[in-house]
Amino acid sequence: MSIRIAARGLAALSVFLLAAFGNPGGARAQWQINVAAIDLGAALHAQSVPDLFGLDSVALARGEILTKWNRVAAEIAADRDVLRRCREAAVTCPAPAQKLLAVIAEGQGREGRARIGTINRAINLAIKPMSDLAQWGVIDRWSAPLETLGSGRGDCEDYAIAKYVALGEAGIGENDLRLVIVRDLSLGEDHAMLAVRDGEKWLLLDNRRLVLLEDGELQRVEPLFALNRDGVREFTPSALADARTGAAAAPSSLGEAEQQSER
Repeated sequence: MSIRIAARGLAALSVFLLAAFGNPGGARAQWQINVAAIDLGAALHAQSVPDLFGLDSVALARGEILTKWNRVAAEIAADRDVLRRCREAAVTCPAPAQKLLAVIAEGQGREGRARIGTINRAINLAIKPMSDLAQWGVIDRWSAPLETLGSGRGDCEDYAIAKYVALGEAGIGENDLRLVIVRDLSLGEDHAMLAVRDGEKWLLLDNRRLVLLEDGELQRVEPLFALNRDGVREFTPSALADARTGAAAAPSSLGEAEQQSER
């Protein structure tokens, strides 16, 4: 985005110089040429950023996971309203919102990968791992950040959702965030993480580790879904077949100690 803004500034300067030296028609034509070139360059740059896991995906129009995501997305919007009111009147801010705002502020004090790592660590340490069955008496329940920080407990998707909101509030663009669901082939269960685009790389934030991994470094997993504000995308069958081939012979990237922790 900053490159695009700078380029537009240079384009405007060239147009100004043409107009200043008595060629308004040429100035208008030059502006159109400059803007077209900038937009084309931005589009080509966006296409050069690899897809998550290097796999193709398709949008889901229906299904259980889309229903869950739509419900929690509405709760996230409500949480963001609470955060906004807290910024306006901190005296009445509930404790879970204060905790989340502190995490966000800590991340905002850093840049780039340091910001991502700081928020990943803070959320991992703020929540105690606990299954939905133990906490809520149901097999699977997704919670928005304030509910999770209020109880201080959650499972993998609750960590990921909290990081999704915290990083977004700290200045990471929505298009650079994905809640991802993978199949952990070592444990034979699904697992949620947050993917964050950092330049040309996708980083994976996991409640099982503090270290940030690039998506290409994750082994013995099968990517299933990617979720963000635009909805849910499912990795295509042909892409998954390629992923399975590579994952089958690879050692787990989770580690024995980490595999014993709750999701």
